[in-house]
Amino acid sequence: MTQSVVGSFALVGVGLGDERDLTIRGLELARSVDVVFIEAYTAILADAARLESSIGRPIVTADRTMVESGDVLRPCLCEGKSVAMLVVGDPFGATTHSDVVVRCHDAKIPLAVVHNASIMNAVGCCGLQLYRFGQTISLCFWTDTWRPSSWFPKIVSNRVSGLHTLVLLDIKVKEVSDANLARGRTNVFEPPRFMSARQGAQQLLAMGDTSGVLSTSTVVVALGRVGATDQRIVISTLGDIANTDYLGDPLHCLVVAGDVHECEAEHASLYATAQLGSTLAGVRSRMVQNRMSNEAIAAQLMRQVEEIRRGPLKEEILEAPSRH
Repeated sequence: MTQSVVGSFALVGVGLGDERDLTIRGLELARSVDVVFIEAYTAILADAARLESSIGRPIVTADRTMVESGDVLRPCLCEGKSVAMLVVGDPFGATTHSDVVVRCHDAKIPLAVVHNASIMNAVGCCGLQLYRFGQTISLCFWTDTWRPSSWFPKIVSNRVSGLHTLVLLDIKVKEVSDANLARGRTNVFEPPRFMSARQGAQQLLAMGDTSGVLSTSTVVVALGRVGATDQRIVISTLGDIANTDYLGDPLHCLVVAGDVHECEAEHASLYATAQLGSTLAGVRSRMVQNRMSNEAIAAQLMRQVEEIRRGPLKEEILEAPSRH
């Protein structure tokens, strides 16, 4: 009996901006395989058509069902083909892709992974330092009857520890409404929805107001289209972000600031609104003064060293008593 030939599978991160962020290794791999998917429900790319043109071959959109059911592996298992699945950001920026790795292992499908930039590390562009972040949370769209709050203890834990919280905001693509689902219309989809920073801030505030952990004065960073040429960063209060559309087109995310260090404040103040600017500017001013003071002390010490080098050595220096 002839054993069927199993193909190969690759997870390829495409970065955050556009098709130009795809690495050389990722581009070469995408051009070499038989089938190319792009996963399109944990994030979106600004212009998928340009990515397809750059690779020079058709790209099949893989929705949640295709990925989570393992259908993206079928060409490998049934036809012995090589497959690459492109993922916006880094392949492991979304937990669902770990399941693909396990499926490949169980089916003995050779697997390759090409990493790329993700919001998990690119969020440092706002001035808050990555090693001062705690647990990341995800916010889902609330409904009249469903308001999940399992994320809230993580924010509490982070804030108690003085750590920042990256807040990922919901994306709804190929969503079937309850009405269509009841009628069996599973192929009728709602328009795509992307949670804005404003909506996310409103949900944070609604939950935080009842606990006192978050308030309208909590410092928050709103980020839009990180990695793109038109990326936008605004640092303000939670109340201000909840009432103002600062960022424009998706995708958005938020950061709930923990304890802001002087080094962070100097960078972060570049993106602060006038409402918050004076607070961060005060921290920045103190840091600049400290730096100037340190530089003045260092310069004075260097002058003293230079004077000692140029002048005659004094006897008391040469014969300084040792301390025993």
